[in-house]
Parts: sequence; C-alpha cells; structure tokens
Amino acid sequence: MGVQRSSSPLDRLLADPSRRDRITHVERVPAREGRRTGWPDWSTDLLIDRLAADGVDAPWTHQAEAAEHARAGRSVIIATGTASGKSLAYLLPSVAAIYDDEATVLYLSPTKALASDQLRALRGFRLTRVRAATYDGDTPHDERTWIRQHANYVLTNPDMLHRSILPSHGRWSAFLRRLRYVIIDEAHGYRGVFGSHVAQVIRRLRRICARYNANPTFILASATTSEPAKAASRLTGLDVIAVDDDASPRGPATFALWEPPLTELRGEQGAPIRRTATAEAADLLADLVVEGVQTLAFVRSRRGAESVALSAKRALHEAAPELTDQVAAYRAGYLPEERRALEANLRSRALLGLASTNALELGVDVSGLDAVLVCGWPGTRASLWQQAGRAGRSGQSALAVLVARDDPLDTFLVHHPEAIFGNPVEATVLDPDNPYVLQPHLCAAASELPLTDSDLTLFGPSTADLLPDLVRRGLLRHRPAGWFWTRRDRAADLADIRGAGGAPVQVVESGTGRLLGTVDEASSHSTVHEGAIYIHQGDSYIVQTLDLDDSVALVDPADPDYSTTARDVTDIQIVERLRTTSWGEATLNFGTVEVTRQVVAYQMRRLQTNEMLGEKPLDLPPRTLRTRAVWWTLTADQTEDVPDLSGAAHAAEHASIGLLPLFATCDRWDIGGVSTALHPDTGLLTVFVYDGHEGGAGFAERGYADAPEWLSATRNAIASCECETGCPSCIQSPKCGNGNDPLDKQGALTLLAHLLHQAPA
Repeated sequence: MGVQRSSSPLDRLLADPSRRDRITHVERVPAREGRRTGWPDWSTDLLIDRLAADGVDAPWTHQAEAAEHARAGRSVIIATGTASGKSLAYLLPSVAAIYDDEATVLYLSPTKALASDQLRALRGFRLTRVRAATYDGDTPHDERTWIRQHANYVLTNPDMLHRSILPSHGRWSAFLRRLRYVIIDEAHGYRGVFGSHVAQVIRRLRRICARYNANPTFILASATTSEPAKAASRLTGLDVIAVDDDASPRGPATFALWEPPLTELRGEQGAPIRRTATAEAADLLADLVVEGVQTLAFVRSRRGAESVALSAKRALHEAAPELTDQVAAYRAGYLPEERRALEANLRSRALLGLASTNALELGVDVSGLDAVLVCGWPGTRASLWQQAGRAGRSGQSALAVLVARDDPLDTFLVHHPEAIFGNPVEATVLDPDNPYVLQPHLCAAASELPLTDSDLTLFGPSTADLLPDLVRRGLLRHRPAGWFWTRRDRAADLADIRGAGGAPVQVVESGTGRLLGTVDEASSHSTVHEGAIYIHQGDSYIVQTLDLDDSVALVDPADPDYSTTARDVTDIQIVERLRTTSWGEATLNFGTVEVTRQVVAYQMRRLQTNEMLGEKPLDLPPRTLRTRAVWWTLTADQTEDVPDLSGAAHAAEHASIGLLPLFATCDRWDIGGVSTALHPDTGLLTVFVYDGHEGGAGFAERGYADAPEWLSATRNAIASCECETGCPSCIQSPKCGNGNDPLDKQGALTLLAHLLHQAPA
C-alpha cells in the first residue's frame, strides 16, 4: 500500500515542477448538505424495513417528490447527479404497485450490464411478491416462457422491446394488461439517431399497451441535463414533469483541467503534436496509486482502457513493484464473473487503480473513490459530471481531472473553463420525426397491429405524408380498416435502431469463420475498410478485405501498435432552405442537403505518441446522403482581406465541426463538413456542417439555434491555441481527405470575425 500523506491528491501530482504548467484551471466545488423528508404514506412496509437495514432511514426530498408524481399517474423524469439515489425514486412506486394492485413493471436499460446490476440490487431486498427477471438476448428460451407468464418486474433493453416483445405482444398480453410503470434508465443516453429510434419504439409500446387497455406511467432517470422535461416528452410523446433539484449530500471536490505538453514530434504540414491523453493519464494513474489514492480513469475506447492500465502497470513495476497487481482494466466485453470480481476488488480497495470505458459510467454501483481521471472530453457535460461523480460518492472530498486530447474541443475547454463550470449541461437532441427513422417503425407498428387514422397523431405530424409512399413501395396495403403489413418477413428488421441505415456488414474472422459483430453499411467505408484496425472486446484485428456486394468484412487477429483513421472527400448540394437569418451581409442557413462522400485513404498513427506513420489510398465507391445541414456565407466584400479563401474556409470548417459537440449532444464523427470559396448554389464563400445520418439527427439544427455561441467558441478555440499556423488542437482534422491542406489559421480567424460582427449577442 502506498504511503498516505496529508497533502491533497492534486498537490501530490504537482510535486514534479515540470507538471505545474499543464494545469490550466482548478475549480473548487463546495460541499452540499443533504435534505431528507419522510417516506410517502403509501410506501411498502417491507421495502422500508429492508432499506432501514441497509442504513437508509429516510428518502432525499427529490426521491420522494418523483415517487409521488409517479404514484399519482404523472409521468416524471428525475434528472439529478451521480449517486443521488435515482433508483429509489422509481423503486418506491413500482414495489407499491406490485404489492397493492398486482401490477407489472417494465424496466428499460441501455446495457445488459446495468440491467443485471439493477436485478441484483432488487433481489437483494428479498421482496417476496416481486418476481424480477432480465429478458435479453442471453436469456435461455425455456426461461423466457416463465418470464412472460409469471414475472412482474421485467428488466430489458430497447433492442429486445423492438425485436422480441412488441412483435410477439400477444404472448405478453397478461403482462401488458397489468403494466403500471415503464422505467427508462439513463435516459440522457437516448439521443441522436439512436434516441430517435427509441422514441418510436416507445410510441409503439404505448400503442400496444392501449390495445390491452393499459396506460402505463413513465418514470425516466437521467443525469443532469438541460430541459429534462422537454427531452423526456420528446422521447416518450407524453407530457412529463421534471424533478431536478438534487437534495443528496456531496463532499467538497477539486476539479482540475490538464493539458498534456507539446512534444518534439511533427504531424501533417509540420504541425506540433501533443503527448497523448492516454499516455498522460497512465502516468497520473500510476502516481496516484503510489500515493494510496484510489483512482478510476475513464477512457473512451476499450483499447485505450487496456493501454492506460498496461502503461500504469509498467510505470509501477519501476517505481513500486508491489503495487503492480493493484491496477486493472475494466470494460463491457468482460464476462460477468470477471466484471463482478473487479467491482468487488474496487469496493474493498484491493484495487487502487482502474482504467475503464464508460461501462462504469452507466449506473454500476462503485463508490468511495478518491479520484477520477477523465481521459479526453467524454462528449457531454452530463457525461463529464457523471464520471467525475464517481469520486467522493460517499460524501468525502475528491479529485477529478480532465486530461485533454489533442483536438479543438478539448483544447478549447481546458482554456475556457467557464464553458464547463459556468454553463448548464446540454439538452438531449433527438428527432423522432426524421422520415428515415419513422418509416420502418410505421411498418413495424403495422405488422404488430394494423395502423388506423387514430394512430397518426401518436407517431407524429409527418406520418400522414409517409404512409402513401409505403403503400406505393408495396410495404403496406391500405384498406378501409387501416394500413396492413404486406410481407411475411419481420418488419422489425427494417429498423436498425442502433445503426445509421443500410444493410449491416458482417465482420468475420477469416481463419475461423467466427462472426465478431456487424457494422451498419453507412459507416462501413470508414470503419472496416481494407487495412482498418477493428477492435472487438479489447482484441485487435486487421481488415483484409471489405466485400460490399456480400456485405462482409474479413479480418485477421493482430496486435498493431498503431490506429487507423479513414479520410474522405465530400461534395454537397443544397436541396431546400428551411430557415435563413441575416447577420448583416453574412447569412446563416439551415436546410436539406445532398452529400456525396467518398473515403479515399486511411492514416496510420502510433498509439502511444499519435505520430503519423503513413497514409494508404483506398478505392471505394462514393455514397450519397440526403440529410440536414447548417451553413453560413460571406460576401466578396467581406472576404477581400483574406488572401487564401479556400484555406481559411477549410480551417473554419474543421474547427466548427470540432466545437459543435459542445452544443449538440454528438461526437465529431456524427457530423461532417464542406467548405468552398465559391459554392455553385450560393455564389459565395460557404461553410457547411451536416448531420452524418440519413434524414438528419438534429445536430445541425442545434448548431443553427446556438450559432452565435457555437461560432464564437470556434473562433476563441482557434485564437487561444499556442501553435503558429495550425495543429490538431485547433484547425487540423484527423478525417480530412485533403491531407489538411490548404489551411489558413489567421484567415479563419478573419472570416469568423466578419461573420460574427453583426451576429446577435
């Protein structure tokens, strides 16, 4: 065990003077007292007794408030911080409904692991009338019959609801007739295209429940988000009340923003390269373990988590070999018994250091940690606070460190702490009315129960316009009684709720024929092209061939020391302007575009240093995408002082793509961009940022709505970067098909200054 010292964990990290200039900001988060209230008078006595035995003598006020809304039949979302006890808010009314009315409860989780943890906790209360069971792809078929007939608390996920429960709703009739509550856990994760699909699955569930004269109340649990009631209503199609005043206690916390140093390495166009966030996080993890500070490092990828753990072990082998076995990696791909052992060792402090993917972010009960390292911006403020909340969960003081990656968004954030600490968390963005999302769900709904005129309102305003097209294509048949599914195959297969559309590409190990997974056709060009590194449950494979005709990618096991990134070139046409705003001579627009994109090459970069090892060409066909975009234009008079218009617009495009995820809940890989000094559809310098999903995903629309703030942040990110001519931290993009050439950093600043000159404050 490392020697405990009286100084703070941050002070110990800064004991090395060379590290002190890597801290760009330190935020002190004060402690908060908890506020309790009495148990609702309708609470189940046995549950109260079991909670008391576990040391819970009374609920926090937000728990009781949310439970009272649900008990009264009002759909509610509880949007509070990590470890605030959201599960108790839905457990109280659910158990009471089972005990008092022999009702049933359906619990939806985004992951099987979280559902299993919830089941374990529920069974731990030993509530004799609660017959709880998980229903997922791993559930044996003989158990499924028992669950349908006897379980009254079913834990499942949106995929199983979509593909199994709803298509065979007749076999679930006894359960659905008595359905009182639908619990949607981790609701903030249902965003973008995936969230839009889940929203339509929820509408189908409500329709089938009505068939059995059930009208369940929805209880949603979410991390702290902006406009939680609005997001929950968008997801469920119902009026939802928000409970977001967190009454749970919190210990004091120190939150540091950390920027790795520049290295001697040079990237494209001679740009300087920073030390990688994973290498920096591994050193910090090892140092904290030596000091006896129990630390959890969140890393974006499975491979990254393994790399951080391995590098920390190597450092400990040199500095404190007796601690080497007290560091491990954690990811969702482990077997359940492996995960449970790691969680138990973390709780008992047999493990002092753990590198994890976000598998531990999603509700798994690990508490009492001293510090959290967040390796790269996790995508949203909600995720950042949820990850940071793992430290100090029991009320003690804690340390959280955000280690920046070498990209525009991370760089902006560590130099503009007010964007993290001075702003509310993001709103959840989803678009259930996207016709490419809605059409397959209308088919699925018709196969479950013929559609009628009364269903049009449920599925949204564009439903009436889409049905004739589905009839014309032979998918539905229109009769006086409604719209009927015409085919024998499963309609649910038309809607790939976790994909971006197209026939899925199977990833197969060439030597064994083993199916490792699938990739949607829309992203296969970028992720499983020839030469790509494919990661499956922490193991690496190299793609040998991608056969688009047969929708198969053949891969071989490998252990490369590099990653691959696809590069593409893009052309764009404006189909329809839906909204336009004038900022003086400049214009801001939102509308429908047609994007033609072709992956032309891929880059190889060394994992530990991000050093560019080379680039190889690819011969893949172009793909056409009709989607939504936000774009801005400048006149010739506004651009006359910029000598390299193409380079300036290109740089502004890259940086704006990098910053949009701060305002829309997306990843930079969910969006794309095009810039040109003279676009044929506008006759002006034009910069586009578009949704990378057919029909749009709501991200560009959010960019249009928040354009002054978004584009101001883009300019600030470029201006605050310490490089001279551009680097990955400001204007270079890892997926640029033009080799990040031309780029003009100063020109981009000038263009954005002209654009924002008459923007609304």
